[in-house]
Amino acid sequence: MSSSSLKGYKNKLKLLEKYNKFYYQNQKPIVSDKQFDKLKTEILELEKKHGFSDTKSPSVKIGYKPSKKFQKFKHKVKMLSLSNAFNQEDLINFQKKNINFLALDKNYEFEYSAEPKIDGISASLNYKKGKLIRGLSRGDGEEGEDITENLKTIRDIPLNVSHPDFPEEIDIRGEVFIETNDFKKIEKDFANPRNAASGSLRQKDPKKTKLIPLKFIAYTFGFTSEMKSKKQSDFIKDLDKWNFKTSELNKTIKGVDNLVKYHFDIEKKRFNLKYDIDGIVYKVNDFNLQKRLGFMATAPRWAVAHKFSANYSVTKIIDIDIQVGRTGALTPVAKVKPVNIGGVMVSNATLHNEDEIIRKDIRIGDTVKIERAGDVIPHVISVDQKLRSPESKKYIFPDKCPSCGSKTIKEYNSITKKVDAVRRCSNDGFGCEKISIEKLKHFVSKDALNIEGLGKKVIEKFWDLKFIKLPNDIFNLNFEIISKLEGWGYQSAQNLKNSINKSKKLKLDKFIYSLGIRHIGQENAKLISEFLGNYSNFVKLKEQKNIEDLSNIDGIGETQITSLKNFFKNNLNLKVISSLSKVLIIEKNNIKKKGGVFSNKTLMFTGKLDNISRAEAKSIVENNGGKIVSNVSKKLDYLITGEKPTLRKVKMANDLKVKILNQIDFEKISKLRQ
Repeated sequence: MSSSSLKGYKNKLKLLEKYNKFYYQNQKPIVSDKQFDKLKTEILELEKKHGFSDTKSPSVKIGYKPSKKFQKFKHKVKMLSLSNAFNQEDLINFQKKNINFLALDKNYEFEYSAEPKIDGISASLNYKKGKLIRGLSRGDGEEGEDITENLKTIRDIPLNVSHPDFPEEIDIRGEVFIETNDFKKIEKDFANPRNAASGSLRQKDPKKTKLIPLKFIAYTFGFTSEMKSKKQSDFIKDLDKWNFKTSELNKTIKGVDNLVKYHFDIEKKRFNLKYDIDGIVYKVNDFNLQKRLGFMATAPRWAVAHKFSANYSVTKIIDIDIQVGRTGALTPVAKVKPVNIGGVMVSNATLHNEDEIIRKDIRIGDTVKIERAGDVIPHVISVDQKLRSPESKKYIFPDKCPSCGSKTIKEYNSITKKVDAVRRCSNDGFGCEKISIEKLKHFVSKDALNIEGLGKKVIEKFWDLKFIKLPNDIFNLNFEIISKLEGWGYQSAQNLKNSINKSKKLKLDKFIYSLGIRHIGQENAKLISEFLGNYSNFVKLKEQKNIEDLSNIDGIGETQITSLKNFFKNNLNLKVISSLSKVLIIEKNNIKKKGGVFSNKTLMFTGKLDNISRAEAKSIVENNGGKIVSNVSKKLDYLITGEKPTLRKVKMANDLKVKILNQIDFEKISKLRQ
């Protein structure tokens, strides 16, 4: 690392901030989209090479900072993103999950409303008594910017709706965009149609927005005081009669095969359309089914975006390397002749695992097809056998860890009753150098302790210098020595020191997640922290019998229990958490309790439920403030029995004087049955 490299990095960040300011605040882009992307790539490459990190980096900042010139308002109903599908298999899985969630017959076919995914800017229009009151951008999904005056300049957006069927209050949602022919008239001022739409909507002066030929297509609603339509397709018809523009490509379709056919037909026509689209959105058409399916954390269960074909290219495999991950997984990575895929230079592509190499018969020297879909890591999808050279070499997967020399193993999965496809280093925890380094990277990552200035390359550098071997070493760094390293200085070292000190105070779930325990991701860490309450209870898990109590948590199963047992068996892991507890302030999580008929209550189901899946029942309980557990105990409030319940559980509940309800009682309390 050199001081000139760091200076160059900082200068590029300043330049990026300048470009952003002109684009988002001044609504006057001063560089092309290509130039802008090139600068971001250069910044990211410097971070990768030297381990630089900064809060202004495009690797940290997502989207744009809400402008101070626009007032912010909360959406009454969140504007969530959509799950993605890239192929027919993804669509089949999407449908299968929903069938299982609703406990429908496996051959059930949903009716879908298919709508083009316009590549524009989402907006939400709030109407009261037919009058447009406020228009918001998507923002972060929870709150958006008030861009009402700019939206009022768009002719497609009615300022007043006088139709008798129009609800008392409703949020009409849709996409703001520019048609291709219109963009040609203004392309000297903007990088692309989407950027033109975005920049125009964020003009300070609505008169300037009015000069841009923006269009609006409506496709759904957020909050509404009433809804007479029973289906999404009916609501689209309502939008038409209320004088909102809708897409001519909207179609009602039944069956996954027909979805795929429709997607193929539209993809062929997409470049001849009046506007840019990047896929098709499929929504379960029936509103009642939508309501039952509900939402996941970031997306509705009842909708999916089927993206158009991924970018791919053909290149040659030069070599195959092995990466050792945080959990000991050995991942083969193809080193390929650099190739441009969708504007990104690709030199590495994952081969997933040993079985995948054998199945596809991938060899060093082979000509291969590489795919890059969205943000998915580039991967090898096929080998061109016809172009195989006699010099192509079969790859022999190592039976010893390339990092520590330990034996590599494939574990037997007691749940699937199969041997895992992934081969792993048998050395546990911090006993393997590569695993240790990856654990340290995880420990300081954004979703864990979030220590700015300790990027991946810095961790590797400090490891080589023997500054850091275990997580607690981070809190004993000598900043005077660091300040004298090449590429550093007094201020850089102080910034790192401040960031480390700031990280010392964290919630219990963040701490659990930071330890990098296999199978304990963010969601599981939250579940465990809510169950245990505080750090003192967490550390008691070293008594192996206490770990079994976690099986009471719905979502924590045998896999997680086994992983936690292995973690707490390791003396070095115990040393690590003990040392960390002396320097960290680990706070219990503040749990926001939902109101509802099951508020602060624990429930458990036993037996088969009629016309409702366990997943849907769980969702109903959680939406009503309750919590699902997996075992009968004195802490249980309700045992819900379906057909053929486990008699042992019923007896235990009776012995412990737990209230037992049948499905009809449960549905009455939940107001599913009137």
